[in-house]
Amino acid sequence: MPERKAALRAFDRASAGFGSGCVVHDEVRRRLLERLDWMRIDPAVIVDVGCATGLAARALAARYPAARVVGVDPSRGMLRAARAECDAARIAIVGGAAEALPLRDRSVGLAFASSSLPWSDPQAAFAELARVLEDGGLAVFATLGPDTLIEVRRAWRTVDDAVHVHAFVDMHDLGDLAIRAGLAEPVLDVDRLTLSYRDVAAFVRDMRAWGAVNAAAGRRKTLTGPGRWRRFAAALGCPFDVPVELGLGHAGGTGRACPTPLHAVSST
Repeated sequence: MPERKAALRAFDRASAGFGSGCVVHDEVRRRLLERLDWMRIDPAVIVDVGCATGLAARALAARYPAARVVGVDPSRGMLRAARAECDAARIAIVGGAAEALPLRDRSVGLAFASSSLPWSDPQAAFAELARVLEDGGLAVFATLGPDTLIEVRRAWRTVDDAVHVHAFVDMHDLGDLAIRAGLAEPVLDVDRLTLSYRDVAAFVRDMRAWGAVNAAAGRRKTLTGPGRWRRFAAALGCPFDVPVELGLGHAGGTGRACPTPLHAVSST
């Protein structure tokens, strides 16, 4: 699991330029919003869990103009950026973690968790979604699977046995966690992206710009020496591809089954 303070520092640093450069977050958000095209819902209250700079919150406010949208994020830097970009009359931006949402029980018609799960305790985050969803409410969520950054993980293993890449929950376990937490009828699909890089420096710049640095509990906290870094870069090779495994899902509130899709949802 990520160490919370280290992860928050990384997202605080990334908040200034996050909205303009995060291709993975942009693609995940697009696919989750597309998933809503298939759902019959008319939510009065929407929560964007891990709202970052508010891009999803603004898209949700435009899609559901009668709804009140609440963006929640634990990063102070992200909260400042979101408040600067969002219309306060339509979108409330508040501090809070996915595991402890500042919302009443059964007060939310739609919960949107685009990229917060990889940085959260998924069992606790799902339990909070189940708590705040009204009967017949809908949660849509995305996370990263264990094949994400697998080539980077393998390259580091040729150098040392320290933790350099976060562990990610297997998709087969994610549905079980959702049910155990109290969500109804979870449906999960797996998609994959591939990022191509010409050199390691470009990869590191992107990860830092997105806040996706190594914040794993148990990581080595000393600086990486030049020799070890050269061995890692050589093992990775140049150019190289970085796989990203996406888990996209939806589930219903506990009081009633998941909202009926207009058509079957399929992965691409």
